Amino acid sequence: MMKSQELISTAKAMVAGNKGLLAMDESFPTCNKRFAKLGIPQTVETRRAYREMIVTTPGLGESISGAILFDETIRQKTKDNIPMIKVIADAGIIPGIKVDTGAKELAGHPGEKISEGLDGLRDRLLEYYQMGARFAKWRAVIVIGNGIPSRSCILANAHTLARYAASCQEAGLVPIVEPEVLMDGNHTMAQCFKVTEEVLRIVFNQLYLQEVLLEGIILKPNMIVPGLTCPKQEFVDEVADATLKCLLRSVPAAVPGITFLSGGQSAELASDRLNAMNIIFRSKSPWELSFSYGRALQQPALEIWMGKEANVNQAQKALYHRAKCNYAARRGEYNAEMEQIKQTF
Repeated sequence: MMKSQELISTAKAMVAGNKGLLAMDESFPTCNKRFAKLGIPQTVETRRAYREMIVTTPGLGESISGAILFDETIRQKTKDNIPMIKVIADAGIIPGIKVDTGAKELAGHPGEKISEGLDGLRDRLLEYYQMGARFAKWRAVIVIGNGIPSRSCILANAHTLARYAASCQEAGLVPIVEPEVLMDGNHTMAQCFKVTEEVLRIVFNQLYLQEVLLEGIILKPNMIVPGLTCPKQEFVDEVADATLKCLLRSVPAAVPGITFLSGGQSAELASDRLNAMNIIFRSKSPWELSFSYGRALQQPALEIWMGKEANVNQAQKALYHRAKCNYAARRGEYNAEMEQIKQTF
């Protein structure tokens, strides 16, 4: 029996009060790669210390409604032996969990990927619910390139996302549905628009076929942006306009919230673009327009922390600042002056 009312309440709470989500669910390879770039030791203990620094940031719950954890983190404790998940919940933040096992090569489709992790998912979801998680996340990866994405790749990922979402709702967890059209490449903003619209339409068709309750999900899409190496990079307002136009064409109004991924954008640009969307569309949008940022929230703090206990306080101030910037962006009140506060760290 699906817990419909609980799912709807949790989904609403995840996008309530101008808050957003903190994605701190980097897998071992991703986390270790970011540590290696900064010369931070890539060990279980440094990952634990880093995540403790994040979850114990004073005042984080003022701007953050939910935190997406990795399996390792949800099982870890702070140096004072308090479970990380308890620290998060005590801060008024809803704990969530990443449940896909990564994007692998899609057989027969060179250059394309399929996210795996459906095997054994039902049991894992029940365990996470019992541990205190109330939402989950699954990321599908769509690449724009020469002749791709193929319809086969989009369909395979959409079907998998829908089966994951149905399993989550059965277990009482709100599914974050994340079909990410990657920024990598030299494609134009128009190409990103075309692919994203097709992806979202197919994803929602699959969600419908799997009888997923749309009021009990959160969509985590990419913004409509040109590829990172595209010579033409559109202005912030143009990105905001294109993104909302695409979403209005393809996302049902029943979905309570859209929490954008940062996808490799700089921290400031991710805030600026979200702010523009809320200035222009907040009164007209059928959904809450929020954020679910990873690097765009964490990177400044990580660069200050550098694996050293002595830097924890300053790093936490940087994380709190970025969270506050995005909280302001949700209200359409973010501005460049807010960034000057960084000089006090």
